[in-house]
Amino acid sequence: MRSKGSILGMMACMSSILITTHGNAQMPILSEDGQTAIDDFLDRVVHDTYIPGVVALVTNRDGVIYAGAFGSRNVAQGVPMTVDSIFRIASMTKPITSAAVMMLVEEGDVGLDDPASNYLPGRLPVEVFETFDPTDNSFTSRPANGQMTVRHLLAHTSGLGYNLFNEILFPLLRSQRPPATQLNHPLLHDPGARWTYGESTRVLGYLVESVSGQGVDAFLAEHVFTPLGMNETGFSVVSENNDRLVTFHTLVENGLVEQPNPEGTVSVLVRGDGGLFSTARDYARFMRLILNGGLGDDGVRLLAADTVDLMAQNHIGDLRVELMPAPNPAMSRPFPLGAGADTFGLGFQITAEHDSATMRSPGSLSWAGINNTQFWIDPDAGIGAVLLMQYRPFYDDTAIETLQGFEALVYEHLQ
Repeated sequence: MRSKGSILGMMACMSSILITTHGNAQMPILSEDGQTAIDDFLDRVVHDTYIPGVVALVTNRDGVIYAGAFGSRNVAQGVPMTVDSIFRIASMTKPITSAAVMMLVEEGDVGLDDPASNYLPGRLPVEVFETFDPTDNSFTSRPANGQMTVRHLLAHTSGLGYNLFNEILFPLLRSQRPPATQLNHPLLHDPGARWTYGESTRVLGYLVESVSGQGVDAFLAEHVFTPLGMNETGFSVVSENNDRLVTFHTLVENGLVEQPNPEGTVSVLVRGDGGLFSTARDYARFMRLILNGGLGDDGVRLLAADTVDLMAQNHIGDLRVELMPAPNPAMSRPFPLGAGADTFGLGFQITAEHDSATMRSPGSLSWAGINNTQFWIDPDAGIGAVLLMQYRPFYDDTAIETLQGFEALVYEHLQ
């Protein structure tokens, strides 16, 4: 579907901010023509497609070099999108949790190649699916070959999956009341045998809690968000900021259906693999942490440069990121871009080579959230970029075309 949604006809509007860098003159910038081209492109997106609103931002190592907001953050109430709008960033939580785990590794509290069960005894699957009968959801299993390690969890080779992206787990877990997680069932494969996107970072959240003695929300607030100045990021949105929370939309046959935000404080279940609320500017602070080798904007070191380098290396060997199926197309389409070629580091997908799908440099780090929030960090080019929308299905054609169009303009006009 490509037609303009009727609910957007009167509401789509645009605001953008042209920003120049400070500090080092060698830092990359976007030309003014480029910023205008991005404005025009994203303005057309919200006017000519069903996407109600979008925020885009590009940063270099010094600070933001482009930020723009387009369309509406609340269609029913006629509220325009702004750069400080708050989004549900879903699995863009994962790289932040992964960075928290690496802080514990640096402290000597966690070993990358330690069995994860050392930190979470009795809480992880030790069997692997052997057979599955979809007619009655029955299955057999066998003992896993080898133990799941912390590195497996960070690199998504643990054997844990998600029901939304697996044709065994989707019918099996949906048939149970209340719906279960894979932690109650066998692994999809032996640890280290394949790359599978799944609940690995949820387990890392539990690991952070077990080792630190803090809830993962408290640990991230103390050790990541506060030192980075990410003051608008957390697992809840307080009532006074509720009006900046972007409404969520679901794509149906006739267009998008908007879901009104709850009144008052909005909070979610605290998990390591998703649930954070954030803004484009806040997430840019995290991207600059990676671009600057573990240094925050104020010069506070959160991670050693060697640790950041380690996170950006290939940790899956000859394996490759696999295309995840989409048994529930209302939630997601198959993903990610780069499947079959890209590798995975410690918390990030790693671009292996230039291809027709993306413009970013080999070695770039990226991930996304199921509500069509996307980011990438390109150390070679010295930039990070974030593109935030708030609707499902994830990875639908229009969302990906918007990402690719934005990315192409960024690199075309980077100076």
